[in-house]
Amino acid sequence: MQITVKLFARAKDLAGTDSLVLDLPASSLVRTAKTQLAERFPELQKIMPSLLIAIDGSYATDQTPLKESCELACFPPVSGG
Repeated sequence: MQITVKLFARAKDLAGTDSLVLDLPASSLVRTAKTQLAERFPELQKIMPSLLIAIDGSYATDQTPLKESCELACFPPVSGG
């Protein structure tokens, strides 16, 4: 299956792109997408544990299943005041 990945803030800077398409096996979980992202962009490994993930606008966990053509958004936690 193919999913679109959008990267924001520090994730975008580290990967050097704001979007990409991942080819994943059917029945993949968010964890699978994160693993592929870390392999493709090793720079992301240092922020991967704190990276927030949303699928089609809703927050997701590593165990959330992915669906064909979904949009996965990756962004670091927001801080500041």
